[in-house]
Amino acid sequence: MSALAPWLQTALDKLLPRAGHAWLIQGSSGLGQYDLALALAQSWLCHSPTPHGACGSCPSCHGIEVRVHADFRLLMPETEALERGWPLGDKAQKEIDDKKRKPSREIRVDALRDMLDFCHMTRSGERGKLVLIYPAEQMNTVTANTLLKTLEEPPPDTRFILATSASHELLPTIRSRCLVYTLNWPDTTPALAWLTEQGLPKAEAEALLRVAGGRPHDALAYFNDGLKAKDWAGLPKLLLRGEAGLLADAAPAMVLSVLQKLCHDMQALACGAAPRYFNANDLPPPKSLNTLTLWSRELMDSAPSVDHPFNPGLLLQAWVSRAQRALNAA
Repeated sequence: MSALAPWLQTALDKLLPRAGHAWLIQGSSGLGQYDLALALAQSWLCHSPTPHGACGSCPSCHGIEVRVHADFRLLMPETEALERGWPLGDKAQKEIDDKKRKPSREIRVDALRDMLDFCHMTRSGERGKLVLIYPAEQMNTVTANTLLKTLEEPPPDTRFILATSASHELLPTIRSRCLVYTLNWPDTTPALAWLTEQGLPKAEAEALLRVAGGRPHDALAYFNDGLKAKDWAGLPKLLLRGEAGLLADAAPAMVLSVLQKLCHDMQALACGAAPRYFNANDLPPPKSLNTLTLWSRELMDSAPSVDHPFNPGLLLQAWVSRAQRALNAA
């Protein structure tokens, strides 16, 4: 595993000596909950742990890195697991390969039931077994209730780590059965230093950290997806002309997020406040706060159905057209 961001290493140092059979790692999106949870799991399973984490060289650490550890289970939406290179169960993989269904965006109850079988198997090492659930808010109702029963009567020698950026979406009874650690936002200086260490030029790091609203892991994801600071700066003028620009190939959820950020900044300008995601010079002058407020409500109403299988091209055309009207009327 690569070195943790400094704010995550600080969190890991605090969590390592603490006991408890179930932990909930929470915080805003883009702060690195997944990286911290995986590092904590690797450290707790490590044969020769250090005060600052796993040794990185023992058979247990190797098992985590190659994703075949006998005492470790990861519960994750199938779409996310495939993106991050984690193997699916044989049954699930066959169903997807045979095109009987698409990879799930939720944590399926079948995966949780397989995890329960894993929990009652004999452990292979001396460090017990560990289950990591990320993002925990992606459990559906049946899955969450099945997990709750497990947390109420935890299997012996098994620890659970739940990581989330939306803890309010978890069952209150699940939250109450976990010890909670909340990730703090990093300061701008260490966030920029970390981004430059990941290969971002300084100017790009500064611009994309702004795009991400101060969330460094989101800024890195934008960079890896090919977003350039100059393209972001030119986006408002493109939308003002009704052109999709860099949104043409983006997923609907990403498009909606970008439009919400633009709308937020336009509302901020209309109220005399500083924009958060764009430079003020890159934004058209706002004129009507009422028009922007109506657009903001329409964007929020679109959020619950953003993953619906609409025609992406038509959806983008409709959103861009609405953005053009709002910006020109603003």
